[in-house]
Amino acid sequence: MAFNKEKEALRNMILTFRVSELQMLLGFAGRNQSGKKTELQDRSLELLQLNSTPVQKRIRELFQSSQETQQAAMIPGANALQYSAAYAQMLGLAGFTTQQQGIPQAGRANPYAAQQAQAQVAAYTAAYGTQPLQAKPNQTVSQPCNVKFKQLPFYDIHGELLKPTSLVTQGSSRFQEAQFQFLLSPEQATNIASNRDIRMGSKLDYLYQIQLRFCLLDPSAEQGDEFPPSICVQVNGKMCTLPNPIPTNKPNVEPKRPPRPVHITPLCKLTPTLNNIVSVKWAADYGKSWVVGIWLVEKLSSDQLLERLSSKGKRNSDFTRELIKKKLTDDEDGIATTNLKVTVSCPLGKMRMSKPCRPTTCDHLQCFDAALFLMMNEKKPTWTCPVCDSAAKYDDLMVDGYFEEVIKAPELPDEENEIILNQDGSWNPVPKDEEEERKKKEKEEEERKNAVVLDLSDDDDDSAPAPKPAGDAEAAPAPVPVDLPVLPPPPPAEIECIDIE
Repeated sequence: MAFNKEKEALRNMILTFRVSELQMLLGFAGRNQSGKKTELQDRSLELLQLNSTPVQKRIRELFQSSQETQQAAMIPGANALQYSAAYAQMLGLAGFTTQQQGIPQAGRANPYAAQQAQAQVAAYTAAYGTQPLQAKPNQTVSQPCNVKFKQLPFYDIHGELLKPTSLVTQGSSRFQEAQFQFLLSPEQATNIASNRDIRMGSKLDYLYQIQLRFCLLDPSAEQGDEFPPSICVQVNGKMCTLPNPIPTNKPNVEPKRPPRPVHITPLCKLTPTLNNIVSVKWAADYGKSWVVGIWLVEKLSSDQLLERLSSKGKRNSDFTRELIKKKLTDDEDGIATTNLKVTVSCPLGKMRMSKPCRPTTCDHLQCFDAALFLMMNEKKPTWTCPVCDSAAKYDDLMVDGYFEEVIKAPELPDEENEIILNQDGSWNPVPKDEEEERKKKEKEEEERKNAVVLDLSDDDDDSAPAPKPAGDAEAAPAPVPVDLPVLPPPPPAEIECIDIE
């Protein structure tokens, strides 16, 4: 136990080092001193695995030196050792005894030094302590609360990184602020790093994601996602992208953001040795309080949900058959119904269904295609029944065995998507109307005759465009006298008159 406390204290000392102090430690151990601060911290933390006494002594010396330098900078000309109470408390947590035995007395002799030491310890605990949540003096006081978020079908929860915690408004300021921190376990960090989609053409998305969610503070029922007004989120000092607000035409009303979780994995430190700090700023809303939570989840696809839905089983065809009988024999309205026409095409895609399903909470017979419904909710989750617009939760969906048998039945033609449900629970394809079929054939025959007449009229001379009835045959010579001056015989008559004999 003492060894673990010592190692934890040394780790926390390293996390307080500046870049210059990290480089001095790495140079002492003969390691690479170049890189960003986070890289230097990682290399320095690896030195703890060596269990080297000289390295541990050097870490304590650097930490003591940094504390003395900071205290001397706060009060120029003061004795640096007099203000090393934070350092003494740090080593005390690790089970060490310090040589500055007069430090506590000096601290008591100087009230400012005692206050400063307490402030340092509080700041250290806020940044690197074991508490999951610590608020600054000017921030809201947040506490875990008994609020349950609604389950998201496309995500499987693998861990709770931050329990649902309230964002309680404190003071009269409109804008509030709270800060949280969480740490990944080695197994969680490995799952995130080793399950990334790196296939060609993919978006390099994480299959295991760190998910941030907000909702209203209401323990009476499961809460859906909802963002506080004017919200701003930072993860490890980097701005987090939130869903764009939906524009509104209402005056003096702030646009709301779409209710969905926030994917913060790219902004997190995927290591079990460093804490992740989440800062939340929002605008207070009178009469409303908010809740925040962080989870490790696995993202699922619509194909995976369809497979789960199919493996869950289907609704027995006898159940639907009895429901059909009940609907057709129920004469409460005084209207006798002997049959009912329904379609086997999906109301979403207007094509024949492959997996007909409907929620158990709906009482209508019309089904919709499960695959298409899940694909649409994967893009934009609404979970609304396309038939009656009521709620259609994933857990309430069931494949209908009756309509699945209808779709696979050889009696149903491929081009026919409507069926007749009978009063006894049976079904038949929609019968073709013989009268409509006869009229359709007569119309096609008439169109074919008209096409032949047009072809014949095109072959005749332009002087005879009229049809061919018998009455028009006698009237045909009538236009001949009108065209007589144009005919060749008249010119020879004039020539005979002019001839000289």
